[in-house]
Amino acid sequence: MKLKFLGTGTSQGVPVIGCTCEVCISENPKDKRLRSSVMVTTDENRKILIDCGPDFRQQMLTNHEHTVDLALITHEHNDHVIGLDDMRPLIFKSGKDVPLYCYSRVAHEIKNRFPYAFADVRYPGAPAFELHEIENKPFQVLDTEITPIEVIHFKISVFGYKFKNLAYITDAGFISDTEKEKLKNLDVLILNCIRKFDPHPAHFILPDVIKLFEELKPKKLFLTHISHHLGVHDIEDKQLPSGIHLAYDGLEIIF
Repeated sequence: MKLKFLGTGTSQGVPVIGCTCEVCISENPKDKRLRSSVMVTTDENRKILIDCGPDFRQQMLTNHEHTVDLALITHEHNDHVIGLDDMRPLIFKSGKDVPLYCYSRVAHEIKNRFPYAFADVRYPGAPAFELHEIENKPFQVLDTEITPIEVIHFKISVFGYKFKNLAYITDAGFISDTEKEKLKNLDVLILNCIRKFDPHPAHFILPDVIKLFEELKPKKLFLTHISHHLGVHDIEDKQLPSGIHLAYDGLEIIF
């Protein structure tokens, strides 16, 4: 299987509008971060998208991706769902509704934000989705077993997802001991890391991530959901402990 980072930035993206900090004016492509999302390609070459934010169209075009067989949604914040309308060309081409897998709470929010996609009589140009409400237990789809990981983002529950011996977690500020059991000794763990300093009420910062790396002991840990406060890629990546890396848009991981 393969995971590709379509975006590794926070809700504002990097560069941030109007900001002239060192990161935002950097010309290094690794410092240009679209909103966080990944594409998982299964052994059968099926495409599983995780989250569909406002940069979805640009991400698909940039990465020469042409299909989405299903989408896993971590939670309902706009930087993770507001791009769903841009799935229309894929839906028109395939003639099929795109399956979305998420919490029941998230499914309700998606219906509220895209009511035209669920109308009894739909406008001919509207997108169309199959909503599948999932719980915190493994499920099988596209010949792939997926294990949800329940984490806390401020005051709401968010799903991370585990495939084989890789787990992807974004928008987390707390992981319970029960859920940590699913994350021990992985080949690859991907965690959000919004900045280096100053505790955040909803996201891990770098000291939190380093502590989790030491506790969970993955072979490799990649940081995502990165803000301009973390620093420029080429400097910060070299200063991380061995085994921890900054993800960047376009990075591929084979697992």
